[in-house]
Amino acid sequence: MDDHNKRVIETALLCAQEPLSVSDLSRLFVEDITTADIDEALVEIQRAWDDKGMELVHIATGWRFQSRLSMREYLDRLTPEKPPKYSRAVMETLAIIAYRQPVTRGEIEEIRGVAVSSNVMKQLEDRGWVEVIGHKETIGRPGLYATTKQFLDDLSLTNLQSLPILEDAAPMAAVEHLGQAIIEFDPDATVETVIINEAQEVVEDSANEVVEEVTPESEQSDETKQ
Repeated sequence: MDDHNKRVIETALLCAQEPLSVSDLSRLFVEDITTADIDEALVEIQRAWDDKGMELVHIATGWRFQSRLSMREYLDRLTPEKPPKYSRAVMETLAIIAYRQPVTRGEIEEIRGVAVSSNVMKQLEDRGWVEVIGHKETIGRPGLYATTKQFLDDLSLTNLQSLPILEDAAPMAAVEHLGQAIIEFDPDATVETVIINEAQEVVEDSANEVVEEVTPESEQSDETKQ
């Protein structure tokens, strides 16, 4: 592909509000541009931005430019206000869904060993990270929860196979791996950095057996831990 057409693709990606698929990019041209031509141009654009503060990444819904992790400390100074903090109950629930999906609310509760409050599920659904994709053919036909493409996009993942391999099925291990995924893939500003801190705190507290409350953690409900 010639330099002019590559510049067109690059400009479209820089100006786009959402990720663009190869199909989206092909609509930029009236002439016959093949998928292979666009794929080749995307790789060349990626390479051209290797030494820049922005990078071109391939995620679940297409291609997009985002800031590099090394730029985060500087960009955060433009938005000093604190984003909302997610509880460890939310992080554990999200991690279980990410690694065990599709999963029912009852199965999540069985893994965590504590009831999952409606508020926890609402936060994840409102954030656009989980959704009900069907119902399990059992008594009551409970909803089956799975992560969304928004979840993949926010973690800069192409698919679920891109998540780190989980060797331990325990909720704390899932939280640790999910936290590492967030750090490794450097989500853009739509993913709050406090989530990373929360996940790290959960793992650290678990490892050091730190007791922050007089009431044992296992005896608290999700509502208490919000």
